[in-house]
Amino acid sequence: MIENDELILNIESFSNLGFGIARQDGKVVFVANACPGDEVEVKIDKVCKNYTYATAKKVITPSAHRTEPICPLQKVCGSCQLGFIDYDYQLELKRQNVEDAMRKIGGLEVEVNAPVPSPQKLNYRHKIQYPVSETKNSKRILAGYFKQKSHEIVNIKYCPVQPSACDEIIEFIRNKAFDFGISGFNEKKHTGDLRHIVLRASADSGEILVTLVVNATQSFARLKDFAQCIFDEFENVTGVCANFNPKKTNVILGSKSECLCGKDYIIERILGKTFKIGANTFFQINPKSAENIFAYVKKHIEDNFDRPTVLDAYSGVSAFGITVSDVAKEVVCVEENTDSCNLAHEIARENKVRNIEINNMDAGKFFAREKRKFDVVILDPPRSGCTEESLDNALKVCKGQIIYVSCNPATLARDLKYLTEKGAKIAGKIQPFDMFCHTYHIENVAIINVAN
Repeated sequence: MIENDELILNIESFSNLGFGIARQDGKVVFVANACPGDEVEVKIDKVCKNYTYATAKKVITPSAHRTEPICPLQKVCGSCQLGFIDYDYQLELKRQNVEDAMRKIGGLEVEVNAPVPSPQKLNYRHKIQYPVSETKNSKRILAGYFKQKSHEIVNIKYCPVQPSACDEIIEFIRNKAFDFGISGFNEKKHTGDLRHIVLRASADSGEILVTLVVNATQSFARLKDFAQCIFDEFENVTGVCANFNPKKTNVILGSKSECLCGKDYIIERILGKTFKIGANTFFQINPKSAENIFAYVKKHIEDNFDRPTVLDAYSGVSAFGITVSDVAKEVVCVEENTDSCNLAHEIARENKVRNIEINNMDAGKFFAREKRKFDVVILDPPRSGCTEESLDNALKVCKGQIIYVSCNPATLARDLKYLTEKGAKIAGKIQPFDMFCHTYHIENVAIINVAN
């Protein structure tokens, strides 16, 4: 096989990154836009030593699980990799990927439950981050997700997985930016004003917070006027913020933000608790699915412990800590992001949660200094998972169970392997939750008994 070859393949299985898997000439071929059971005509994109990448150009015999794409841009946009596969089978493929990760990466024979479906299959995504550029000649603003395997922006006018109000706001920004002299970002030259549009929408109230990520160190008159125009146009926009990111980086948000008009947060409700979510604070993109996870963790704690002490590490705005506070004696939260901690203090006060302690510091450093022992330790780290040092410290401060919430099966398997090698044991089955419908991503909760 060489690049640009065209051949016919049978798709046998599915990869953890959303590619169909076929075999040809003793090599694994990863095929984009292909489903197990498909017979497809493909074009070879890239040939590596032990594997090959290809793209399905024509479906000769479709899989029984292939369905009409949820979006006409599904093949072009890099966001919804599984948007042409029926939803129930998406869940099964994700379950298999978690099981495979446990076995192949963790060396663990652990059962994986069927994923809990998302309550919303469409319009579920309540955090939107669109990169921005502009056309070469007309200087028209482009905003959308990147095309697969590129930094070319797909100019998305309608996205079925996000609230339609977000489409309307982004379209308004596209059309009005030029009137205020706001230019799109040129990634290669590092020029232009607007780098990203970030929206946070409340599933509870419909409120939307708009954040304009700009290639600047401070706000300027044109930007303030543009923000006011956006704020005045939409009743459901509760605030417009500027985030300043002049660095040459792929990181979307800079460390500094300023509220240009309105409020710098939206309100979300989870399990009867009210949360403030700001421009720089982490919160799950699918609030309804997140509520299922919080309910699962809270019920597990309530059923297995009598008013325990709980440590919520990597706590963000202390969502886990606050939602489980009703069934805990004391909750201690740890988060290194200052904005998130400040909001967490406000949220705790407004929800009248008095049995909570919030620590603004790196989780690893907190673990290293902590002398207390906790009945339950909740770990909800970023995709990269935990460091071995953090896992060692979690074991040190835990006298009961670790509840590990993960959005990456690979790093979860790696970390569970490490914990079991240290004497911990996985309790029961891993429970996936579908937070990211029509993508290969899957959230998981694992319960670990700590050896004492």
